Amino acid sequence: MSYAQIGPISVHLPEKVEDNATLQEQFPSWDLDLIAEKTGIQQRHIAAPEETAADLAVKACEQLFEREGLDRSSIDFVLLCTQTPDYPLPTTACLLQDRLGLKNQCGAIDFNLGCSGYVYGTAMADGLIQSGAARSVLLVTAETYSKYIDENDRSLRTIFGDAAAATLITAADEPSLWGFQFGSDGSGADMLIVGDGGGRPKDDAIRPRHRKRWKSRLYMDGPSLINFTVDAIPRLVDEILEANGLTDDRIGHYLFHQATWKMLDQLRLRMNIEPERLPVDLADVGNTVSCTLPILIERMRQRDQLNRGATNMLVGFGVGLSWGGCLWRDQFRDQA
Repeated sequence: MSYAQIGPISVHLPEKVEDNATLQEQFPSWDLDLIAEKTGIQQRHIAAPEETAADLAVKACEQLFEREGLDRSSIDFVLLCTQTPDYPLPTTACLLQDRLGLKNQCGAIDFNLGCSGYVYGTAMADGLIQSGAARSVLLVTAETYSKYIDENDRSLRTIFGDAAAATLITAADEPSLWGFQFGSDGSGADMLIVGDGGGRPKDDAIRPRHRKRWKSRLYMDGPSLINFTVDAIPRLVDEILEANGLTDDRIGHYLFHQATWKMLDQLRLRMNIEPERLPVDLADVGNTVSCTLPILIERMRQRDQLNRGATNMLVGFGVGLSWGGCLWRDQFRDQA
């Protein structure tokens, strides 16, 4: 039997950079210093008006193919995680297959899962590889949340950035991803929602949990999301450790979805984890939704911070409500 292995990762960020100094000039009344202190974010990359998630995804994938010298015909499946697809239909992953020149025998699906999407995507890739349906899976995350955000929205514009990441998931003889656990709670849908654009009439849509203060299509109840996270995620971590006969001291790094500094700091305090073992790295990109984990992994690889053979934990959480985690050893050949 073959098992999934996280191979090379390529990240693409839109050309436009929106930093806090620019926002301060535009909105003198905003306390950007206080906002940055809470979020840990100094700047974000923003897609151009005509630039879509698929456009970002294509660039990330092309970079990956060129850098790694990949044979496009070797790709057996495309998994695209996005909450900002180009169209309600057709499936954006199918458009990606065509634009990348992949073979017609390549499977392609979208899945809409947001901040937990990378963990779910690796699990699906692992299932495809273990079943024998694929040996090489292109897991792509691509988000343009900025298109849901009104320019006057102080709470969201200072947090979310756009990005795409392409991860090659390949077959290996030994497991390097295991211990997957998942959770969902649709009763929390009103914490983070875009209530229009789907098939449900706007008048019959889920209402935001509290008063909607901004004109953004996207609504987020930050305090409720923090409360959910600091309750559900420590429990998830304990369950994964217990199910796999591990203790905290056996985990090298806890790689968590990069939501905001405040949320991650509260998790560190709640779980009594040293800062160096639960890294925060979002100051120059912001919260990029499903892209935060592959960006974090790629940056830690570049800095040679992931010890080969060490057991780490990947955890995603957010919109849905949805969460998931797994254990992971980085066995990719290039740690430099």
